[in-house]
Amino acid sequence: MIVQIPIAKSPKQLRIGNAIFFFISGFSYATWASRIPTIQFQLHLNEAQLGAVLFALPIGLMFTLPITGRLLGIYSSRSVLLFGALFINVVLSLIGLTVNVWQLVITLFCLGSARNLLNISINAQAVGVQKLHEKSIMTTFHGIWSLAGFAGAAVGYVAVYYNISPRYHFLAVSILMILFSLYFFRDTLHEKPLPQPKGRLFALPERSLLNFAFICFASMACENTMYDWSGIYFEKVIHVTKSTATMGFVAYMIAMTSGRFIGDWLINRFGVKTLLKFSGVFIFCGLLLAVLVPYVLTGIIGFILVGLGVSCIVPMVFQIAGRSTKLNSGPALASISTIGYIGFLLVPPFVGFVAQAFSLRLSFGIIALFGGLIVLLVRKVDDRH
Repeated sequence: MIVQIPIAKSPKQLRIGNAIFFFISGFSYATWASRIPTIQFQLHLNEAQLGAVLFALPIGLMFTLPITGRLLGIYSSRSVLLFGALFINVVLSLIGLTVNVWQLVITLFCLGSARNLLNISINAQAVGVQKLHEKSIMTTFHGIWSLAGFAGAAVGYVAVYYNISPRYHFLAVSILMILFSLYFFRDTLHEKPLPQPKGRLFALPERSLLNFAFICFASMACENTMYDWSGIYFEKVIHVTKSTATMGFVAYMIAMTSGRFIGDWLINRFGVKTLLKFSGVFIFCGLLLAVLVPYVLTGIIGFILVGLGVSCIVPMVFQIAGRSTKLNSGPALASISTIGYIGFLLVPPFVGFVAQAFSLRLSFGIIALFGGLIVLLVRKVDDRH
């Protein structure tokens, strides 16, 4: 059933406007990520120093999660959305101006905070826009974010090739993304916030949403493990050269992006619960295949299955979280995101500890169990509209 909400813009305009902000988020973040090696060289950082500096970004993200939930209970998601989009691009331009480590640490902390403000608010907007459509549209938004990441990385590659300083690269992208933000802000959804109870900075997920929070935890743990360890797995376990070690990660990313663009069609045809179950099965089978048969072809096939598995889980979780009856969609997403990001941040280091003590294959075998956990949790999911 289509929910009737008074709006000034058509559902199509709102859908396009929200998609633009997903693109802004993905492109801005990928712009920074594409120049990390250049900035490492400019500031003379070794790998250990760089790792410590980069940790400022997730700290900023986690620090802002409860604040974002509170803001979305006070202000409309479109207001937080605009602030987040402007904030992230102003910070991006400042990163290019850093000349020492402490400046970079401060700006990365702010980048993590801005990224969280923008990502939670665009998903809150997406939930609102979803209510105007009978069929699922959520996973396509996240597919656009992934495509924007590819585009940002490609522009970064060109900037590196022509030896363009991050200062000018970041400034140009920031100005363009700020102009996009100001222009397409008019095509965002007007929503009145539903405040949280007074005195509460942060709301834990409702009991009805706890299963989704843990599903999000498992999915994001697998996702960041692939980001951090897939290349190393191909190099250390499958024994490919360093120059070809990224092939598994590339296969994973292409599969994840493709999965997000076909996800809405699959949801509309088979339902959220069925797709969540098969997502868990794909993660489990994909990682298990890479662990038990560690060859190039089987490794690539396994990582493709994992990419397809994780591709739609978070969008589906956010979509259902938006149906919370006790919390506005913004605070609900913030509460679930906190659980998810704990898995995103803590599990990959655990992979490293297990790999050091035993083996990387055993680490990936343990991570495969998260796919099985998702399948078990899905049994208690109520996906009725």
